[in-house]
Amino acid sequence: MTEFVRADQERSAASEPRQVSSRPSSRRKPQNRSQQSLRRPSREAYSTRTIEFDSDGETCVGTLYLPDRPESPPVIVMAPGLGFWRTFALPAVAERFAESGYAAFTFDFRHHGDSEGEPRGLVSPPKQIADYEAAIEAMGREEDVDSNRLVVWGHSLSGGHVLSVAAENFRVAGVIATNPFVDGRSQTLGRIRQPKRLLKSLVAGLRDAIGHRLGFGTDVRIVDDEDGFAVITAPGAKRAVFDLVDRHADWQNRVPARILLALPRYRPITGVEEIRCPTLVIGGRDDQVIPAEEAESAADKIADSTYLELPVDHMSVFGEDFETIVGHQLAFLRTVVGHR
Repeated sequence: MTEFVRADQERSAASEPRQVSSRPSSRRKPQNRSQQSLRRPSREAYSTRTIEFDSDGETCVGTLYLPDRPESPPVIVMAPGLGFWRTFALPAVAERFAESGYAAFTFDFRHHGDSEGEPRGLVSPPKQIADYEAAIEAMGREEDVDSNRLVVWGHSLSGGHVLSVAAENFRVAGVIATNPFVDGRSQTLGRIRQPKRLLKSLVAGLRDAIGHRLGFGTDVRIVDDEDGFAVITAPGAKRAVFDLVDRHADWQNRVPARILLALPRYRPITGVEEIRCPTLVIGGRDDQVIPAEEAESAADKIADSTYLELPVDHMSVFGEDFETIVGHQLAFLRTVVGHR
């Protein structure tokens, strides 16, 4: 039975990102503006190591955060949203999980960050779902974690991916999907009042889909101002995204434009009825990228789900609303896979 909760919570702050050295004295400030005010757990509470794994013949790279105890903790498999790298926002969440006794494995999708794959920046939902599956298999080979208590975590586009993964993979013990992308068709129909933008998206997508085979692809911005042309043009989204990007990263605000053809056809909501594990879905009442009602519709179709609608926007879950969001996620984890 689905439990629906709408909450108006106080905005607060906590936790922080970034892994690097294993020495407790090695303290580094966040490399992005948005998370500089977040509390960083003690480095004595967890350790990290880099893990590489194969996904369809290409190497993906991830970071495993291990708590100081218990010896064989549950593990949360995490990947970033559209066009992001694992180092931008996920370390803050992973460190908080590790501080609370859970292992967390953050990884870069193929074509992104430290992982292999050409062209760089390619966003392909089927390939990224396969990367999640490969990451789950990699955790199954890790002796330091309990892969029988494995939870998949996602935000935005990866929030849709974890719903798709759980619908097919019954080894998953739980799902956390925050501001999830669940219905590309609905997103497209919602922009029907912007026919010129829709036509421009179609042309750019077709140009890239055809042109990349001939050696000249077409890129599109991931995020831009409201009057610009990008995958995301919601008010305030550009500033919020840039504030989460590490200052010294060579990340580009561009992806191959064929994503504009893929997203309208990507509909995780059509398979969520197959999910059999406990699922936490969080929708943002102030989210202008993915309306909360779409997340609610997906949650309503899942037999064992909890839906939370909170006064947060798409990116504030990693900034000013971080503490509230992570608090709900930790409460869910304690219920589903226990705690130390």
